[in-house]
Amino acid sequence: MDEAIRDQLGAAHPLAAALGAFLTDLANGNASAHTIRAYRGDLLQFAAHHDAGPAELTVAPVRAFLAETTGLAPATRKRKRAAIASFCRWAVRHDLLDANPMDRVDTVKVPKRLPRPAAAADVAKVLAAICPRRPRKDLPLDRLRDRVLFETIYVCGARAGEVCALDVDDLDLRPDDEHVRIHGKGGTVRTVLLDDRGYVALLKLYLQRTGYRHGPLFRASINGAGGPLSYDAAQHRWTRYCTTAGVDLDLHQLRHAHATELINAGVSIETVRRRLGHASTETTQLYALLDDKIADNEIRAARRRTRAAGNTSGSSRAVSGYGR
Repeated sequence: MDEAIRDQLGAAHPLAAALGAFLTDLANGNASAHTIRAYRGDLLQFAAHHDAGPAELTVAPVRAFLAETTGLAPATRKRKRAAIASFCRWAVRHDLLDANPMDRVDTVKVPKRLPRPAAAADVAKVLAAICPRRPRKDLPLDRLRDRVLFETIYVCGARAGEVCALDVDDLDLRPDDEHVRIHGKGGTVRTVLLDDRGYVALLKLYLQRTGYRHGPLFRASINGAGGPLSYDAAQHRWTRYCTTAGVDLDLHQLRHAHATELINAGVSIETVRRRLGHASTETTQLYALLDDKIADNEIRAARRRTRAAGNTSGSSRAVSGYGR
């Protein structure tokens, strides 16, 4: 049984065994650690509304649970529904549930919002607050690790969880053809070109300093076991560096910033999709819409400057005419 389910729900709960087996199957199916963690939390909350086994799972407790989430963000509500739906599908396949109650529960619609990319200048401020690109030899290793970690997210447009999970063997650092293999959602794997020479030099320095040849690329410095740095630890450290730099940036904005920069540079939607690991171009297309919005803002700014210049010129003519 999943340890968190056992510790928080208790082995005696009628859903405990099924939820534990479901989460184990998710892990065996290469679901991301982030997805498993989120689903576990959602299902633990749902179990408080259904004090019975999976065979008795009906639409009533599902609706009661979802009704209590109406004040949450649509994306959060959609994820909670997805967690229950995924568990129910699993229960039906394993003959623990006769019919899927989620067939009678409407989906949660999430309004499409444009991504919020970070300005390159703001990213540079935060990275500089960690350490320079040419760090001193006495720089603490964890600072060098953090600089390489966050810059990897930025220059690859990768998800933070994907970068935290990188292994040294995922790197291919043959000169002038450096790549990294990134393990994405649903067990997908994509290869990303490392085309920033300054970043590649920093990455090689990090490998030289650590002496890593195999195993996790970014390792926790406090657990003593050489395990990978967790997403939560990376998020905490990023927030601290942002505070130091006086910049308000979410970690995921690094990925958005990379995608927007590629679109603005004229890179095709399909190429950006492959680099970011999106399942379809529909998600990537949002960055093109953002590019249109940037263009609109530039046009508005140009018009304001033109009107301001016209008003100034008119004022000058009026003054000169008054003098005559």
